[in-house]
Amino acid sequence: MHRGEKPYPCSVCGKCFTGKSNLNRHKRIHTGEKPYSCSECGKCFKEKSGLLAHELTHTGNVGNTLQINQIFLYMKEFTERSHTGEKPYSCSECGKCFINKSNLIIHERSHTGEKPYFCSECGKCFTNKSNLSKHERIHTGEKPFSCSVCGKCFTNKSDLFKHERIHTGEKSYSCLECGKCFTTKSYLIRHERIHTGERLYSCAVCGKCFTNKSDLMKHERIHTGEKPYSCSICGKCFTNKSNLITHERIHTGEKPYSCPECGKCFTNKSDLIKHEKSHTMLML
Repeated sequence: MHRGEKPYPCSVCGKCFTGKSNLNRHKRIHTGEKPYSCSECGKCFKEKSGLLAHELTHTGNVGNTLQINQIFLYMKEFTERSHTGEKPYSCSECGKCFINKSNLIIHERSHTGEKPYFCSECGKCFTNKSNLSKHERIHTGEKPFSCSVCGKCFTNKSDLFKHERIHTGEKSYSCLECGKCFTTKSYLIRHERIHTGERLYSCAVCGKCFTNKSDLMKHERIHTGEKPYSCSICGKCFTNKSNLITHERIHTGEKPYSCPECGKCFTNKSDLIKHEKSHTMLML
């Protein structure tokens, strides 16, 4: 990139930025997005520095000048490097570079396997505190993030953003191979493995391979018997979230899948597909 070049314009106000991360941060002014949430009380912030300063109110160190100065130094350092693209902290294992040391430390755990944060409820361990906080909501049932359009609630902000694209129809990520578009980059990456045949994730017990980590994790529960998703009404447990959602419709009576031919509604898509075949059989 040439000095002074700002190739990333804001679609709302037209202001331009040198990097995509700077544009994304700016967009929060328009969207009101606050992606950094306090694990203690759930309060959300636009910038990580704001969260760090807030967290001191829980620890009782709000008057500690040294800690506050460290936070603002972190903020200044992070902002400057976001503009310059400087990433001075590199991983000795794979060479990947980071803006700050804390992100490098979290990344290095992917090589060492270190998971210092554990769930007091089930014992599952995590590489960072934010992932532990997200996981703990499975046990508590807490869903602090709600959709402003339909009111549906989510355990974490990223799931809310994915959901909101159902309403906006936004699909920013397209496959270079077939042109299919996706709402998130992770969905695109997962899709691209259909073309490459790549299966990175293998089961340590039986060796079966999978294109994405979530499918491996679901599969591993066959071996462990783990059922982390429980119904808040009757307590029945499930190996994956989609089965829990389908089950919950027994209690709520929700039938979101309707037949375009006769209007009959069903709790899950597979029952709708079976039903639709009854219409095609009658036509034969």
